[in-house]
Amino acid sequence: MLILAATLTSFSQQKSDLIASARSLVDLLAKEDFQAAVAGFDDTMKSASRPDKLKELWNTITAQMGPFKRQTEVRKERQGPYYFVFVTLEFQKDSLDLKLVYNGAGQVAGMFLVPAYKAPEYARPDSFTEREVKIGAGEWVLPGTLTLPAGAGPFPAVVLVHGSGPGNRDEAIGPNKTFRDLAWGLAGKGVAVLRYDKRTNVYGDKLIAMGGRFTVNEESVDDGVAAAALLRQTPGIDSKRVFVLGHSLGGTLAPRIGSQAPDLAGLIILAGTTRSIEEITVEQLNYIASLGGPGAERVKALIETTKTHFARLNDPKLPETEMVLGVPACYWLDLRSYNPAQTAASLKMPILILQGERDYQVTMVDFQGWKKYLSGRANVEFKTYPKLNHLFEESEGKSTPQEYEKPANLASYVVDDIAAWVKKGQPK
Repeated sequence: MLILAATLTSFSQQKSDLIASARSLVDLLAKEDFQAAVAGFDDTMKSASRPDKLKELWNTITAQMGPFKRQTEVRKERQGPYYFVFVTLEFQKDSLDLKLVYNGAGQVAGMFLVPAYKAPEYARPDSFTEREVKIGAGEWVLPGTLTLPAGAGPFPAVVLVHGSGPGNRDEAIGPNKTFRDLAWGLAGKGVAVLRYDKRTNVYGDKLIAMGGRFTVNEESVDDGVAAAALLRQTPGIDSKRVFVLGHSLGGTLAPRIGSQAPDLAGLIILAGTTRSIEEITVEQLNYIASLGGPGAERVKALIETTKTHFARLNDPKLPETEMVLGVPACYWLDLRSYNPAQTAASLKMPILILQGERDYQVTMVDFQGWKKYLSGRANVEFKTYPKLNHLFEESEGKSTPQEYEKPANLASYVVDDIAAWVKKGQPK
């Protein structure tokens, strides 16, 4: 989940076909038609996972998990030349995610069973309802989910703005869904939440086709402003109590959203950096390399490559449409001109800034950056959490990228703190 990671990562036209392919594969496994199931595998997979081996694997799973019941959610990601499709398999005793790796030809190049998302204990389904909504209009309309507390309202409401990469509305990372945890937790405490699929998730190819005219405004800011406007017009929502919550890159951009939506009731910043994206990207890579392991040398090489690409941005003759690390130069140059903490200081609205002390991606250095500009403000609050990582999940010791692959939920006390702050001063 590096900030560097594939901001403009796009899915080809084959995206929806891969989802259909993944669902069909699960149907074949459920029917125990293993001969047909391997037909879409690449040569390496066909050799390693012959029909008899696939049958043996499936029988082992059902012996442990009970009979297969159904497939539920599906989501997709991309890393380099590979597409990942995750399908949640519901068995009698528990659920697992089937992770399918597709190559550029649309063949299955890898298949793994990984832990599935589990709802947090603080989520109470009887305390809220959810419905599908559309954010924005015209060519960039985005699908989203509005989570409404039970009751008549009007309710205060929060818009959730994603971190880097083409995230979905749940901000799914491995088996973890930070934004779903937030939505369900806050709704249980009387706060409505709007979350949506990021523009780079829905329209990645279209953005690339713009010819390089692309900044964080198109990636995140414009849609955050539109989502807040939608909430203000939604029945059951207190139009004067609409907030924006940004996580990671979303937290960094929250002040820019606030500057374009001055009617907001306030901003909530979770792990937003106050330093340049270039600096923090290299810092993250250095940290990962320091952890050692078999991939350390490859990461060290990536650090030097990254520095070389960033150095190109110092060339005044570099065309703004030139691609640098997968995005146009104008994307990076726009961020160079943006000081998040300074922009926040120019806003009059209340701000809540939260930071996990175990976070290696956005660190306490960034938290101090917010305090430098905002500590004298009576309507700005700061809080850190000793045990929390970048996803605001509890663990011990040094945080690592592998930590995100373990099932966990956003800490309940973070939900409590956000809800209490949002509802502060609200009529009883």
